Amino acid sequence: MTGRTSRLRRVRRLVPGRAGRGPEGRAKRGAQPKVVALGGGHGLSASLAALRRITGDLTAVVTVADDGGSSGRLRDELGVLPPGDLRKALAALCGDDDWGQTWARVIKHRFTSEGDLHDHAVGNLLIVALWEQLGDPVQALDLVGKLLGAHGRVLPMSAVPLELQALVKGHDPAEPGAVTTVRGQATVALTPGEVQSVHVVPEDPPAVPEAVAAVLDADWVVLGPGSWFSSVIPHLLVPELLEALQETKARRVLSLNLAPQPGETDGFSPQRHLEVLARHAPKLALDVVLADEAAVPDRESLTEAAKRLGAAVELAPVAAPDGSPTHDPELLAAAYDRIFRMHGRIGPWR
Repeated sequence: MTGRTSRLRRVRRLVPGRAGRGPEGRAKRGAQPKVVALGGGHGLSASLAALRRITGDLTAVVTVADDGGSSGRLRDELGVLPPGDLRKALAALCGDDDWGQTWARVIKHRFTSEGDLHDHAVGNLLIVALWEQLGDPVQALDLVGKLLGAHGRVLPMSAVPLELQALVKGHDPAEPGAVTTVRGQATVALTPGEVQSVHVVPEDPPAVPEAVAAVLDADWVVLGPGSWFSSVIPHLLVPELLEALQETKARRVLSLNLAPQPGETDGFSPQRHLEVLARHAPKLALDVVLADEAAVPDRESLTEAAKRLGAAVELAPVAAPDGSPTHDPELLAAAYDRIFRMHGRIGPWR
């Protein structure tokens, strides 16, 4: 028995009894779906802002490889997990009432000064302060969520800060054919070259047990949208988390981006996003691939790529009406709701 397998078995003991479920562990008619959303940055925030509208049982599992800006400075100075993506997820889970929106603005507020506080986000400082006070990242995030009245739980994907490394072709424009190793999420996200693959250091990072337990206990797991190599794929590089994603009885949705990301996925078609994901996790099967209908020029190729992962394609208008490459929370919520009803083989939750 490997150490990783024994750790995963211990994590399974954390999974609560699946009360309110049918004989196959699926939610009964009238119950809310248990949903786990994985990602980071603005993509995960968009997904959470939509999902909190359709379920009250929502957990965000957030990447911890950020090394830029306020998060990078706190990580370097204090040796903590980068708090920025965790803060963004908490803000996205804030309610639409005055309390929720006030706290969302507060934790996103950045200081402007000539000193050391410049560009630090209030929420980052609050999270790190509670980490130091409580000595438990999960307990501290739960407490911040309680303060904000967050409609869901936020968890880091790993218990240690990770360094993202990528093999990039043409990172140096002077050598367009050379493949080099690029280190750091901020650098990978902005590379002018073509990312071939990514990995994390340490190579076998420990998953947060509560995150693994949430995936194992979910009805639905949503992966993406977001920066493909720096926010989406890193979850597949944490062995226990990947194993949980492969073994869970939950149905798995992959939510595609509205447009290629400059630098990281320049020139990528929707189907190429799927091919890249499959190279990093060849045993991971999906159930549904969600894409905006206006962002898919070749539906047949996307359908074929999805079939190779075991998934059906669902096309829906999910883009913001202003034409920007951002998801509209209400439209995305409607798309998720329809997918949960059509592909879940269970009755309506509401």
